[in-house]
Amino acid sequence: MKTVRPKKRLGQHFLNAPEIARKIADTFDGQSVPNILEIGPGTGVLTQYLLTKKSTLHLIELDEESVAYLRVHFPNLALNTLHADFLKFDLRTYFKGAPFAVMGNFPYNISTQIVFKVLDHRDQIPFFSGMFQKEVAQRICEGPGNKSYGILSVLTQIFYEVSYCFSVPPQVFVPPPKVESGVLTMKRKKNYEPDCDVPLLFKLVKTSFQQRRKTLRNSLKSLGLPKNLTEDSIFELRPEKLSGTQFVELAQKIAHGHLSD
Repeated sequence: MKTVRPKKRLGQHFLNAPEIARKIADTFDGQSVPNILEIGPGTGVLTQYLLTKKSTLHLIELDEESVAYLRVHFPNLALNTLHADFLKFDLRTYFKGAPFAVMGNFPYNISTQIVFKVLDHRDQIPFFSGMFQKEVAQRICEGPGNKSYGILSVLTQIFYEVSYCFSVPPQVFVPPPKVESGVLTMKRKKNYEPDCDVPLLFKLVKTSFQQRRKTLRNSLKSLGLPKNLTEDSIFELRPEKLSGTQFVELAQKIAHGHLSD
């Protein structure tokens, strides 16, 4: 059966450098995760190296031509090659509650959405690694006090240890993107669930960064917090000055403040 090499689709640039693919695969540290889910494998450049890992490999691909190509060139993975949209796919049902790592050369146009879905499934995903647009990867790994530090930085760093691994030039993709790329890893923390109201924590982070130039006292006004609570010195800070730990402490203060009213 002859298959046509898949065409580039929106937001996706095919990696064409085996040495880079091997380096991405080798970021997987061999911890006891029974499954790896590769997002957007395209023509399988990364797939061939993930197959050398002991974990069972699963592929999820939205493009129909790519799915056909993968099932022919990786016949042992045919049953594990899913023609589906990762952002809409029911991961809990598919993996039956079992842990899995997520890896890939991610389409730039949905890369941040991928990270948010990983956060939603953090109880099942102890390891995450992949390629992003460089500035997005750097933003995720950025620390407090920097301009690029934001919602994604705070939330990922609350639950995961994040590391920027290496940069990738445009020339190793077909077609070359107009920007550099960067590879990062996220390893779930041992005690990854903070001792606070997590939905409130997410709300605080997102609401405060929507007006990041204002102090928390002003950016969080819409939450209707009691005045005696907002007199705390932490409310004099801008959100970009707070670490993930401080946001957790803020969520605790607010929860206790409401309980005492």
